[in-house]
Amino acid sequence: MLLLPLSMVAQEIKIAVVNTDNIFNDMPENSAIESQLMEIMERYQSELQSMNAEYTRKVSELNEQQESLPDNIKATRIGDIEDLQGRMEILYQAGEQEISKKREELYAPVIDKLQKAIDEVGEENGYTIMFNPHPQILLYTSKTVIDATDKVKAKLGIR
Repeated sequence: MLLLPLSMVAQEIKIAVVNTDNIFNDMPENSAIESQLMEIMERYQSELQSMNAEYTRKVSELNEQQESLPDNIKATRIGDIEDLQGRMEILYQAGEQEISKKREELYAPVIDKLQKAIDEVGEENGYTIMFNPHPQILLYTSKTVIDATDKVKAKLGIR
């Protein structure tokens, strides 16, 4: 019984760090994903610019004709402007939600691929623990800690 704790101490603990941000930014899938997200964003921006031009035109017309318009017509035009403003806000929010959802959908396989490579490198090299050396989390790293970032990149075929 007394020898059991000593055998556990004798077991080698290998700790490695993997800079996932560095690897993730170098993954080739990112440029295609960013292009797809940019396309969606540009479609929404184009529609919002068109609606904004209409909004600006209607506000300008109302300001120019305000004194000569009957109250009923003025109220109708103000209602139209407010309605357009509301639709612009709804479209903006819908665009934000769609881009966020699409980002999650497109990046999920990339994140899974990265995690699989990390798992494989950990198994192949017998690491006990692998950390992401995120500056806000990791307070100290000894010189004996192994940086496995390049091994994970190699596993992913990134140079």
